[in-house]
Amino acid sequence: MTTVSIGQLKLESGQLLREVELAYERVGESSAPAILVCHALTGDQYAVGTADQPGWWSGLIGPGKAVDTGQFQVITFNVLGGCSGSTGPLSINPETGEPYRASFPELTIRDMVRAERKALELLGINHLAAVIGGSLGGMKTLEWASLYPEFLDTAITLAVTPYYGDYGVAFNHIGIQAIENDPEFQSGDYHPETRLKGFEIARMAGMVTYRSSQLFNGRFGRARCGEEFEVQSYLDYQGRKLAGRFDPNSYLVLLKAMNTHDVEEVELAAELLSISYSHDLLYPGELMIPWVENQPNAKWEKIETDFGHDGFLVEFEKWAHHVQAQLQKTVNAKSHVLA
Repeated sequence: MTTVSIGQLKLESGQLLREVELAYERVGESSAPAILVCHALTGDQYAVGTADQPGWWSGLIGPGKAVDTGQFQVITFNVLGGCSGSTGPLSINPETGEPYRASFPELTIRDMVRAERKALELLGINHLAAVIGGSLGGMKTLEWASLYPEFLDTAITLAVTPYYGDYGVAFNHIGIQAIENDPEFQSGDYHPETRLKGFEIARMAGMVTYRSSQLFNGRFGRARCGEEFEVQSYLDYQGRKLAGRFDPNSYLVLLKAMNTHDVEEVELAAELLSISYSHDLLYPGELMIPWVENQPNAKWEKIETDFGHDGFLVEFEKWAHHVQAQLQKTVNAKSHVLA
């Protein structure tokens, strides 16, 4: 695992987070134009991964792919507050010598972006050809374009809206309540070997929002597995799977940070490409597209898919060419200016 230490970070809350580290993946030639990729809620820094363990966007990023690592270097940070190597609830609090756990401070999306700006500069990256992200990563991408328009040439967002709508906040509330009201959670000081059913339920609630009813109905068709419906077994499995790899305190920090997302009143100076997906319950196109149309230098695409919100993680053949075209447009514009 590769990390960069950025020192202390003053949060929007006024709290000071000391000895902050961000874990990251960096792929491509270090002299090439840089693209920052931002992951979703339970993602990590391994967007590209390896041949043995492909990353979550390996279908999009690589030699000759839409985000061509023969042309660009690509860097992805594990988000501040995450649990894959960046400073978060599992990290040691330097003031106490113990893990933060539930005492980890609340974050905003802007806190995450400011941490990554510091990290990039320490890594010698003083400009970005693009910032690309979906879902939580799309929130960060919009904040990048809002806070540091001079730092990037273009922003590409997928499956996001200018603010987190009430429907999304409602499901986050269900997840937060399920975790925090689980007696075994013990206010965040749970035993590492404890099975947290509240966390599993939170994940199940989330899974229902990530894909469309068409996909659920088509995949399961009321089929049974013993006395249960297969869809019940599927949700049980997904709950246990996430609980086995993700920290519930981190999950809470990130859910609460997502609730703070709101750039509705911001006019972006940076160029923007927004891609929305049909049947996205959390980030519907009808919230994003009118906002994009009122931005001075922005355009949108809407992709038809039964995958709903998860469309930005699959079916690359439907939308990757839009990303590729936007990046090439940026490269061509840069070459024209330099010429």
